[in-house]
Amino acid sequence: MPKFIIERELPGAGALPQQELKAISQKSCDVLRGLGPQVQWQQSYVTGDKIYCVYIAPSEELIREHAKQGGFPINSVSRVMSIIDPTTAE
Repeated sequence: MPKFIIERELPGAGALPQQELKAISQKSCDVLRGLGPQVQWQQSYVTGDKIYCVYIAPSEELIREHAKQGGFPINSVSRVMSIIDPTTAE
């Protein structure tokens, strides 16, 4: 199943209180339940003004549908072609 990185511009994301991050996460999970098990959220990284999300899904279209239904910004979607880490150098 393809893996995608989603970039979401959200000014002040890094300063969002824990309660708001929890509410965003709950909304995302609610939408995912409605879309079915084919779309899976793995994790997200919150930076100063952006959130980078890692999803597994059969298509970019389903990633965009999740964003639409959840009311989440989506600035770019990139399919992961390979994964490397320090063990790749061995």
